[in-house]
Amino acid sequence: MPPQHQLEEELFPSTPGKIKSYRRTFHRCFASTSTMFVFALFLIAVTASFISFQSLVGSGSRYLHHTVRGGVTGYEKQIRSSAEIRRKNGFSVLVTGAGGFVGSHVSLALKKRGDGVVGIDNFNKYYDPSLKKSRKELLESKGIFIVEGDINDQSILAKLFELVQFTHVMHLAAQAGVRYAMEKPHSYVHSNIAGLVTLLEQCKQADPQPAIVWASSSSVYGLNEMVPFSESDTTDQPASLYAATKKAGEEITHTYNHIYGLSITGLRFFTVYGPWGRPDMAYFSFTKNILQGKSITVYRGKNGVDLARDFTYIDDIVKGCLGSLDTAGKSTGSGGKKHGPAPYRIFNLGNTSPVTVPTLVNILEKNLKMKAKKNVIEMPGNGDVPFTHANISLAQRELGYHPTTDLATGLKKFVKWYVTYYGYDQTKSGFVKS
Repeated sequence: MPPQHQLEEELFPSTPGKIKSYRRTFHRCFASTSTMFVFALFLIAVTASFISFQSLVGSGSRYLHHTVRGGVTGYEKQIRSSAEIRRKNGFSVLVTGAGGFVGSHVSLALKKRGDGVVGIDNFNKYYDPSLKKSRKELLESKGIFIVEGDINDQSILAKLFELVQFTHVMHLAAQAGVRYAMEKPHSYVHSNIAGLVTLLEQCKQADPQPAIVWASSSSVYGLNEMVPFSESDTTDQPASLYAATKKAGEEITHTYNHIYGLSITGLRFFTVYGPWGRPDMAYFSFTKNILQGKSITVYRGKNGVDLARDFTYIDDIVKGCLGSLDTAGKSTGSGGKKHGPAPYRIFNLGNTSPVTVPTLVNILEKNLKMKAKKNVIEMPGNGDVPFTHANISLAQRELGYHPTTDLATGLKKFVKWYVTYYGYDQTKSGFVKS
């Protein structure tokens, strides 16, 4: 790992008018789990869902439980300070999944413009938690406090809402990944459905209620063959359990909007990529394997058709997220009672320029100055779909959303971050581990 001073400010991608520059630091330490809390979870785990819950999450750290249940003054001050609004008419935002890819970028953008931000993340092991910990250190260096805990823990949420009167919630915590759902289906129900309901239950009781923006997914379009995908399209043919949980989330949020007056905006993200991204994504794993001289698996659809994705650069997604918060409208309930209709919206956030996977590989090869060893096979029946393509006209009209980064530009920025973060030096023939 390269020393901290080598990671210059430009390595964190800029969002025009939102984020200019950030340094990153490293943190490899994990807070330990409270024995009492693990035992409590074990007693609760009388069903498969809760057994999965126990094994996946392991619960929050000791310091968190002192903070939330014991009321340690120091941590309360840090949370309140992190939530402090520093611009006129600014927001105080709870960001779930703040240690994640999109969550960390959105948190930094909000803080940069003067909004108050408090994060929560359970730092699970779906992918290397050290990357999340590094993101956490970056956020903390900018004055953003992240609570280590699970959104299914209602007591943690209750304490946060007691300490801070949140104007908005940016809900980005989720179990991601289409293929992983075949291995750990309960984790998707736990995070994407049960966790969402726990959060909505807390929000409905708040007075005043916050407006909620949350991450749905382009995967809800499933087996839809009409392109480009539009928000008005039918989404009742999910191709994966992940997609099904996101579709369920859209139905659940509509219910809470209808019954309790919560202002809800759902965002259907289209293949988000960029610096600090998720290692399970194809562009990330391709880069890793090409640099290590390993082969990459490139899937093709039926009849040899290349798969295509509407790759969307992280800065553009951040602009869409902030635009959604800025235009969200107020919730109309209090204490669990609705006093009038509240906004309910769904938007596509994509780049509206699908690119084939072989083209993605070619761009990476040029940036890395190395040829990929390709293993081309037909796409298995694992929940993936052959293409995605976003119609973004609604987001353009309602949010002022205008993506500006093409795949070649975005991948160049990603590769620059990747080789620096993981310690590669450039030579005439490519990059070598330093």
